[in-house]
Parts: sequence; C-alpha cells; structure tokens
Amino acid sequence: MLFHYDCNLAYNISQKKILKLEIQENMRLEKHEIEQLERIYRLNLINSLSGVKPVNLVGTRSAKKEDNLAIFSSVVHLGSSPAQFGLVMRPQSTEIGDTYSNITETKYYTINHVSESFIEKAHYTSAKLEREQSEFDIMKIEREFIDGFHAPFAKNSVIKIGMKHLESIPLPNGCIFVIGEVMLIELPDESINDKGQVDLASYNCAGLSGLNTYYSLTKLETFPYVRTNEIPSFDE
Repeated sequence: MLFHYDCNLAYNISQKKILKLEIQENMRLEKHEIEQLERIYRLNLINSLSGVKPVNLVGTRSAKKEDNLAIFSSVVHLGSSPAQFGLVMRPQSTEIGDTYSNITETKYYTINHVSESFIEKAHYTSAKLEREQSEFDIMKIEREFIDGFHAPFAKNSVIKIGMKHLESIPLPNGCIFVIGEVMLIELPDESINDKGQVDLASYNCAGLSGLNTYYSLTKLETFPYVRTNEIPSFDE
C-alpha cells in the first residue's frame, strides 16, 4: 500500500496507484469519491490540479504602521486598460487576517514577485504571527517604500506592483475576490522586451504548485497573436 490512511477509499486509491505502476492504469475519481478522501490528501491533490501558479508576496501596512507580508498564489490578471489584478483571499468569517484587514482599512497593498533566491523566506510568511509581529522582520525580508506609496514592497523582489483596492466580491465557497487597480510598477529594463513582454526566466522567477512545492520557470517559446487566417497546419 502506497498511502496509509484510515478510510477505505484512500486504501482503494493507493491500490490503484500500485496498479498504475504495474499496468499503467490512471487514477479516476468521481465527485463523491473526492469528497470522501482523507482531508490532507484531498487538500494537497486539489490544490495541485491547477498546475504551476504565480507566487507573490503581498505587502500591507495598517493605519498604525504595522507592516504585514504574506505569500499568495492566487493573483490573476483582470485587464490592462485599466490595469487591474484580482486576488483570492481565504474566508474571513471567523477571523479577519492582517492582510485583508490592512487592505480594507488603508486601500493600498503591494504585489511582489518571488524569485528562486528567497523562496524559503517567502514560504514562511504563511505563518500566523501576532499582529504586532512583522514577517519582514521575522523572515529577514527587507522592506522598501517607493515614491511615498503607503504599503511596503519587498526590496529583493525584481518586479514590484503598487495596488489600490477597488472592490471585494464574496465567492460561493466563502473566499473573497479582491479587485485592485495598478498604481505603480517597478521592474528592471532588461527584464522586458520592446513589445512590453516580461521575461520571467531572466530573473529566476519562481512558480508554486499546491501549497508548498516550488518550481523554476524556463521560457520555451513565444508564439504570434492568433488570427484565424494564420493558423498553421497541424497535419502530421
């Protein structure tokens, strides 16, 4: 047995995995089977299914000038005109986290790309510290303030984005979708080409799968904008 769980379903799944090694059978789960999985196994599985995600540090500062830094893998692009990004927050029903509290209180926050050089420090910002404790200080990540922007940036981050909160939308699962507009961008000239495209591999940007597995990114290819009359033939 490859996995040791108390529930019968997890045992059956591990048996399928053994079969996979012997006769290359794929694991196949239906909704009711997924719901019966052991909690941690299900958490890891579902979080990994969406593939490699961008990993960012979100910096905030309270009205009392208490700084917070937290890792997120849920930042998504919403539009370029106006420039907006979305961010998924965990449910805030039982306890409001420092990041969300600071965003709603001051309206400002930062998004900072994580490079391979400080993924360990970035990972541990997920710890639940006391409000008066700052992840910048505990994880030894240097803070930086740019052009009087209220929220702190991570100085070691190659790409830094200053955001202003626009709206929070409750999601069906209790999470909150935070929408913000881009107020400031800082990035090296050499990381961007003449078309405005950022080369993530040029500064060893990291990616995240699941909750705690990090990947390096390698540029494979750049394809042209797709027009119907320019689709190539894929016949072998």
